Amino acid sequence: MVLINSLFIKGAREHNLKNIDIEIPHNKLVIITGLSGSGKSSLAFDTIFAEGQRRYLESLSSYARQFLERIEKPDVDLIEGLSPAIAINQKATSHNPRSTVGTVTEIYDYMRVLFSRCGKVFCPQCGKPIARQTIQQIVDEILSYPEEVRIIILAPLIRGRKGEYKKLLNDMLKNGFARALVDGEFIELEDWDS
Repeated sequence: MVLINSLFIKGAREHNLKNIDIEIPHNKLVIITGLSGSGKSSLAFDTIFAEGQRRYLESLSSYARQFLERIEKPDVDLIEGLSPAIAINQKATSHNPRSTVGTVTEIYDYMRVLFSRCGKVFCPQCGKPIARQTIQQIVDEILSYPEEVRIIILAPLIRGRKGEYKKLLNDMLKNGFARALVDGEFIELEDWDS
């Protein structure tokens, strides 16, 4: 199998394109510029994206295709090296200044899951990699320390929410907890002003 490192387009004539041939490298930031009406959108949306969508729909079963609108083949002689295509129209409906490419295309949540599964997590304090451990591995690690070593086990109860949590802290004290970490500082629950 030959690895194609570029998108090759030959004889693109969609709308106002004049039989153009172009090679666009993969894995690079490519910008299409030109005067109004010069064919930027015709190349990006009506040729490259339309052919990507058409090929994707053709890969679906005939049963699934019967429910979808048929996409006409763009007026082009040849397109090779076409990767899956996603297009974001410049007339996006969202006017939220906090919108991103991920939120507009609705892939943000999927990307978060992907990065959390494929990424490597490191401790923000010491920089060491963090790995998942079984309960037995944690117990063995703790038991390997000398008896005089003080160990503190923490569990998040509240994260990213402001407010007062007097009832929660009082309940912790009643349940036998001695300390809590609040805003980065340890407090003694007995001495805490309830």
